[in-house]
Amino acid sequence: MSSTSSTATTTGTDGTRLALEIWHPDCWGLQATEAVDAGLLVHTVHRTVEETVKGHFTVYADTTAQLDEFVEFANESPLTHSTVELGQRPTSGAPDPGNATRELFVEYEPEHSISDTLVSHGFIHDASVRVERGLEHWPVFVADGRPEIQSRLESIRAETDAEISISKIASPAGDSSGTPDRLDRLTPRQRDAFELACERNYYAWPREIDTRELADELGVSKTTLLEHLRKAEAKLLNPDEP
Repeated sequence: MSSTSSTATTTGTDGTRLALEIWHPDCWGLQATEAVDAGLLVHTVHRTVEETVKGHFTVYADTTAQLDEFVEFANESPLTHSTVELGQRPTSGAPDPGNATRELFVEYEPEHSISDTLVSHGFIHDASVRVERGLEHWPVFVADGRPEIQSRLESIRAETDAEISISKIASPAGDSSGTPDRLDRLTPRQRDAFELACERNYYAWPREIDTRELADELGVSKTTLLEHLRKAEAKLLNPDEP
């Protein structure tokens, strides 16, 4: 896990923008988001004089209890050296995902990150990296065309034992704003509920599924489903909604 603080800049139309989904071994963030129902945003990462890595992260979840569980997992992980809590992220600027957030500085070994390997193969991260449910979601830019991408990814897989898939591919002009997708503002449960509702035509007229059927399919109560949908809709429709 982890990202660098550089952002891709292009002056022409060459290159490709990708969204990558990545799993790789020995990553504390992947293990934490798989064990705890919470997500992680990667902001900045830098090397220390001791040649370790220190990263600035936002952890987000539905409840503060889940945040506490996440921080405890990170503290006890053999893959981390230290974890420092900074409290809640300031409200100015881009809104955070989730209902509860907490800022962390975490120190760990550079070999437990895939960031340097991606950069060395020409994949430059293009926005904050999101980690959810044991997967890293990387928005990246590659300064070459699509034919070279697959061979580069194969090299990274071989070097790191990583599992990498492409979830989105576009030209540089097609997705270049760097503005996070509004779905990134949702917690994993809110995103699940909203995407399932869209898939099952819950928002169609007339509706093709009712709330009870949708809740049963999602494996939650009707009250919980409606709470997830209400909060998801508020965040998606209102740009100022926290």
